[in-house]
Amino acid sequence: MVATRLDPIDRKILSELQADGRMTNVELAKRVGISAPPCLRRVRTLEESGLIQGYHADVNARDLGFEVQVFAMVGLDSQAEAELSAFEALCREWPLVRECHMLNGEVDFILKCVSPDLSSFQSFLTGELLTTPNVASVKTSLVIRGAKDEPGVPFDILEERLSRSA
Repeated sequence: MVATRLDPIDRKILSELQADGRMTNVELAKRVGISAPPCLRRVRTLEESGLIQGYHADVNARDLGFEVQVFAMVGLDSQAEAELSAFEALCREWPLVRECHMLNGEVDFILKCVSPDLSSFQSFLTGELLTTPNVASVKTSLVIRGAKDEPGVPFDILEERLSRSA
């Protein structure tokens, strides 16, 4: 497990940056209890290793005019690797699809979609998603409201697990 190869300071850096990726290196170093130069070296190492994959702003979709959020459960005719990869590639091209996850079970993929309005989503659904080769079924659920949207991983759970196994 990668987490066990990281020391507690690396995990604290990841936890702090996950909560606030805009803080200065000086502030981050202070929070994790080391000086700024080694903190910056550690952050760069975490970035280069792929454990930090990027930084982004968490924007308010509704306030920006994206009133509709839909989860689409997609079933495919074939689960051959070439067909799965082709569908994933299409999902990466569709702007309304913000997340795409392949699942195990009744549904092959779940897509998180955002749209300015219901008619825009419907146009995407009927004009693109439902007409895609290999798509056998699509079931959609409109989001009424969200109760939690927490990015990243729960570092406190990881620390607890690591302390039990030590």
